[in-house]
Amino acid sequence: MKTRSLALMFFFVLFVCIPSASAQTPKLATPITTPPKLLLLVHQQIKFGSEAERQKLETQMSRACDGLKVPNSWIDLESVTGESKTLSFDPFDSYAQLDQAFVGWGQLYAAHPDLAQLQEHIKSLLTSERTIIAVRRDDLGYRRDFIDLSKTRFMRVLQVRVRPGFENSFEEAFKILGAAYERINATTPWVVYQVNVGMPSPSFLVFVPMHALQQNDDLLAWRKDLRQAEGEAAVHRMEEIAKEAYESTESNLYAVSPEVSHVTKEFADGDPQFWSPDPRARREPNSPKKP
Repeated sequence: MKTRSLALMFFFVLFVCIPSASAQTPKLATPITTPPKLLLLVHQQIKFGSEAERQKLETQMSRACDGLKVPNSWIDLESVTGESKTLSFDPFDSYAQLDQAFVGWGQLYAAHPDLAQLQEHIKSLLTSERTIIAVRRDDLGYRRDFIDLSKTRFMRVLQVRVRPGFENSFEEAFKILGAAYERINATTPWVVYQVNVGMPSPSFLVFVPMHALQQNDDLLAWRKDLRQAEGEAAVHRMEEIAKEAYESTESNLYAVSPEVSHVTKEFADGDPQFWSPDPRARREPNSPKKP
């Protein structure tokens, strides 16, 4: 991609494709529903024509896990833009917990071979699968503690590959952006993760949770306010960083699929009608997803 086009894409993603500042009243989320310290992300490409079957099997898997003490929870994200794919968003507190989940799933599959067979059937419907582990960057992002994943219906995901040696430039750009958000008192939070394994380094992921797509209605007017808050010097610096520091960027929109997800009872209590419309299906506490 040409550097000028890359710079324009970067600004389009950050200044146009993020919801309006007036869309919601800020409210602190509970620790259970805020973005985790560690993310296991599983990208799955589904065979053409197998989407419905995969949805059915994954729903069966989730319901089967309702009655078991599974090692972790997960949120299933279905692609709205880009290629037809799914993204499993699995929260963890640490690598130690992730290690326990790997052991736990092995034990669970050994004790329940029907569950293991179901998982193998799901994998047979895939054309590709990629697993990424990313660590939350608390020095970047904006008002992370206001993100309530239990009320998220759509997730915009910005993937940025940075040229080696330019990590500091990426950090500078997002600190400039965060400061501008503060100046206009924007109420749309976002969180940044740095990929630890699973992608070429250095790579970053920016997650922008949305309750509804209609939050995007007045973006153009708000974009102007944000650029004014930054000032011309900061905007120019952001353009420079986009040109010199970014190898590639990609932004995609995903929709949350509660039927295919598996979350804890405490998490589902944030919006029980969405996550557990049937009270009998309320889940017992557990931890993240099948590695």
